[in-house]
Amino acid sequence: MTFEEVCVESLNVRVSQNLHAPSIFSLAERYKRLPSDPDELLDALILAIQCMDLTTLAGDDTRANVARLAYTAAHPVCPRVRDALVARGREGDVTCGAVCVYPSCAGLADLRVRVAAVATGFPSGQFGLETRLGEIRDAVGRGASEIDIVLRRSLVLEGRWRELQDEVRACKAQCGGDGVHMKTILATGELGSLANVYRASMVAMMAGSDFIKTSTGKEGVNATLPVGVVMCRAIRDFHRLTGRRVGLKPAGGVRSWPDAVSWINLVSDLLGPDWLNPGLFRIGASGLLDSVHAKLFHMLMGRPPSPLDYLH
Repeated sequence: MTFEEVCVESLNVRVSQNLHAPSIFSLAERYKRLPSDPDELLDALILAIQCMDLTTLAGDDTRANVARLAYTAAHPVCPRVRDALVARGREGDVTCGAVCVYPSCAGLADLRVRVAAVATGFPSGQFGLETRLGEIRDAVGRGASEIDIVLRRSLVLEGRWRELQDEVRACKAQCGGDGVHMKTILATGELGSLANVYRASMVAMMAGSDFIKTSTGKEGVNATLPVGVVMCRAIRDFHRLTGRRVGLKPAGGVRSWPDAVSWINLVSDLLGPDWLNPGLFRIGASGLLDSVHAKLFHMLMGRPPSPLDYLH
């Protein structure tokens, strides 16, 4: 299917079919309901850890910070939780999906977990194209197995869809053919409308994105469930049109275990169980693991964790 055909069929017709705002906001509220079955909640919390991109994107990141983050991603649950999970018939050797860092830090992470590097002038994307492409090459050369690029929001706001497609496709080409996945950050809080979120999602997927991601985490508004509904509908439509599965990554503002479970509910309902794995679903977060682990510990041990419980 050509880009022009998708523009005609999806970017015009399907926008009106998918973007009745009141129904979107009503549907999003439904996903905040938490499981009443303890086993279902336990499985959701484990999945949240497995799909988590543990993130540090600070100006003062050091070798020690990144190494510590990577170790945590490789060993996200304490020994007590690990043993209790095994006793309940679950996999005890749980790891996070990846660590997410700046390109300069990509070579510092523990390679027992995947390394995602933000690139292309993160978070603004307001750099020349050759500079942005060079940043991707640099990150891949340093060992990144995933690249999180950012869109130039001006291309969306001005309706320059062909140029947007060309830029995303050029970014994908720089990732190479060695299994390096590319996530495209839409920065939905700066796109102006749900219609633009849908259109940008479709163009990013047609240009070869392996994931579409809500936010950089630096915008005023980041990952929200209504935007997630729109992005999932775009992913579902794209899959029906092309047969290709594209992943979803909410990032920014997903801070507590109920937040994570809400996103799992959303993906499960709109995309189905095939998407509930690290290959098609990630959650970008810096502080979420503490909340999820504390809830897991309390469920399994019957008490809140103490600092000594976190010692490996």
